[in-house]
Amino acid sequence: MKRTLLAVAVAMVLPVLPTVASADVSFNIGAFTDYRYRGISQTRLKPAIQAGVDYSDGGFYLGAWASTIRWIKDAKGDAGIEIDLYGGFKGEISKELTYDVGILTYQYPSNKLNPSANTTEIYGALTSGPFTLKYSHALTNTFAVADSKNSYYLDLTAGFDLGFATLTPHIGYQKFKGPSAKDATYTDWSLTLAKDFSGVLVSAALVGTDADKSFYASPVNGKFMGKSGVVLGAKATF
Repeated sequence: MKRTLLAVAVAMVLPVLPTVASADVSFNIGAFTDYRYRGISQTRLKPAIQAGVDYSDGGFYLGAWASTIRWIKDAKGDAGIEIDLYGGFKGEISKELTYDVGILTYQYPSNKLNPSANTTEIYGALTSGPFTLKYSHALTNTFAVADSKNSYYLDLTAGFDLGFATLTPHIGYQKFKGPSAKDATYTDWSLTLAKDFSGVLVSAALVGTDADKSFYASPVNGKFMGKSGVVLGAKATF
């Protein structure tokens, strides 16, 4: 499964990469006890395998990333993998302030949901010191929620070097548009402790949300997919 996901990511990105001597390409692969995205489990609180490839040249970057998922099949769709494709540009406004702008599309091959789970967002972020503020805006319906175009996600993340590890607190607000806005909108938070062991990043994250327990309940077992919990993981970059 790891090789399959990595192969998908590489195949989708490498054909569009220009040949530049100064360019940098990196790969990553990891395993996690749960795949939480914006606080909501994508794997019914079960483990996930993930892999990706990133290309950068100066401030310009492209990437692809993939993960095993369960939520679409649980909703009687037919996609067991999420594939994210993204590109953007990072630059410096001043020595104390940098920016990052780009576009990201989440693809769920053969998902067969109506509306489709496929979602495209544009985003912009500002970083000052350890703090990053990011805004993501949906150009399409958002993760199979009907009439949810123009939904957005606003998050604030920080990174602190503790010497023996890094500590990353995060808070985010997912605002949905459309008839499901009241039930779908929520706030998520996380606190992650991570340590790099020669290219292998081992992490433990405490995550939670205030999401509606009925709206974000698994159709398979009724469990709340935004419940508070700990996610353990390891990711290798090479």
